[in-house]
Amino acid sequence: MIENNSSKTLKDTLPGETVTVEKLIGTGALRRRIMDMGITKGVQIKVRKVAPLGDPIEINLRGYELTLRKSEAELILVKE
Repeated sequence: MIENNSSKTLKDTLPGETVTVEKLIGTGALRRRIMDMGITKGVQIKVRKVAPLGDPIEINLRGYELTLRKSEAELILVKE
């Protein structure tokens, strides 16, 4: 089986793109916090805006808007 290497992190996603969460890399309390915000495997996320220096990132998911730090977005693997 050939694996598709189209995975990237949410941090690498451009404004206007819609992606699907593939996996959360974080562990412990940080992973739980991300999941409590509604970011779980299979959820579609649309990146609305990225600040000029890349931090924070504004996203839409599950019908609401959310702002994430760049360090948190690096822990979310997504696919197109």
